[in-house]
Amino acid sequence: MDTHKKIREHISAFADGASPDADVELALAALQGDDGRQTWALYHLIGDVLRVDPGPPLAPGFNDRLAARLAAEPLPVKKALSAAPVAEVASVPLASA
Repeated sequence: MDTHKKIREHISAFADGASPDADVELALAALQGDDGRQTWALYHLIGDVLRVDPGPPLAPGFNDRLAARLAAEPLPVKKALSAAPVAEVASVPLASA
């Protein structure tokens, strides 16, 4: 049994108001530790984000324009090296220390 997972489940149920009476004490005890308080804060942040009213709709074609701009961005060096064929990687000069 994963103790941390069980503790997070108790905290989640308690935060949602769905904790059975028998588990309330367990949830409150879990909130005494740093991990429990961080979990509590994270679950409330997630809830806040889920309850936010969505902003105005995106302009038509926004997704296509964004995808095109991202595709045009150069790959980061590490990613580019791992995606390049071995012959190309061998010809890339190494940075001096």
